Amino acid sequence: MNYYERMKEKYNSLKNKKDVIILSVESSCDETSIAVVKNGREVLSNVIASQIEIHRRFGGVVPEVASRNHITAISNVFDEALKEAKIDKKDINAVAVTYGAGLVGALLVGVNFAKALAYGLDLPLIAVSHVYGHISANYISHPDLKPPFVCLMVSGGHTALLRVEDYNRLKLLGTTIDDAVGEAFDKVARVLGLNYPGGPEIDRLAKSGQPTYHFTVSNSLIHTLNFSFSGIKTEVVNLVHNLSQKGEEINKADIASSFQECVTEELSTKAVRACKGQEINKLVVAGGVGANARLKEKLSHLCNENNIEFYSPVLKYCTDNGAMIGSCAYYMMKDGLGLADLDLTAKPNVEL
Repeated sequence: MNYYERMKEKYNSLKNKKDVIILSVESSCDETSIAVVKNGREVLSNVIASQIEIHRRFGGVVPEVASRNHITAISNVFDEALKEAKIDKKDINAVAVTYGAGLVGALLVGVNFAKALAYGLDLPLIAVSHVYGHISANYISHPDLKPPFVCLMVSGGHTALLRVEDYNRLKLLGTTIDDAVGEAFDKVARVLGLNYPGGPEIDRLAKSGQPTYHFTVSNSLIHTLNFSFSGIKTEVVNLVHNLSQKGEEINKADIASSFQECVTEELSTKAVRACKGQEINKLVVAGGVGANARLKEKLSHLCNENNIEFYSPVLKYCTDNGAMIGSCAYYMMKDGLGLADLDLTAKPNVEL
């Protein structure tokens, strides 16, 4: 009996096990993270080795540098995750890993580490979508949260509105036709001379500014649930360049505030409209931009006005982390989904 055939039996037996402990690996971009999660909701450990300071000097993530640093960090992160969880390798019931979406080289480090670990310990290997993982961060932060709900996905690579029908069933309601909102934040931050990552820097700077500039998003999408952030990014770039060429003062705080106000208005308005259109009174935000204070403030206010329950992950689970992958893997296991063979490989893109 080969590895996959053995694992099918083990995997099926986990469905009825009272307590399931999953060790999960996340390496899709610039964080090496390994977590130990019990029953999809209880985080026993969540260790993250961040590369932000390394990539900051380049103004963004350099894929080759990210991959090399994942290789350097992953074994130590694994040891620390086990130590923090106060468990032994024999206590693990399954290994989960992000296989996509993300940087191929970075993903491959995590995928190959997880495959070797699963094979060595003779444990089932669960292939997890990074996008589904971000949604699952809310299950950790809100133990009582259950589908169905509408999810506003706002990460570095994805911006979308999703109907989450069940833990493993999504329906795409709207998406970006160009830049993801996280990319727009990073590009605007760069033209303003702010550090990487751009989202937190703009969020911080905007607090000391006023939305004195009028930026717009695509009017052609006003009656849809789709998004476009390429135009507003270009508006900001042109404004800064024009002011610079004229020798006029560039009020970075006001520009950051104006940009953030426009973008968060578009996101929050369409998210609430999606809830009303789907006749669902629960809205969940997921992804790194979900940490933006102004976005959370607007979503909370609009949801309160429209009798919609609003959920967002605690700050440490907004950005990439292993715990969200472990939570997602648990619910995949419950439905008999995601079992992978040793030929699992990384994918830069995954379907929403």
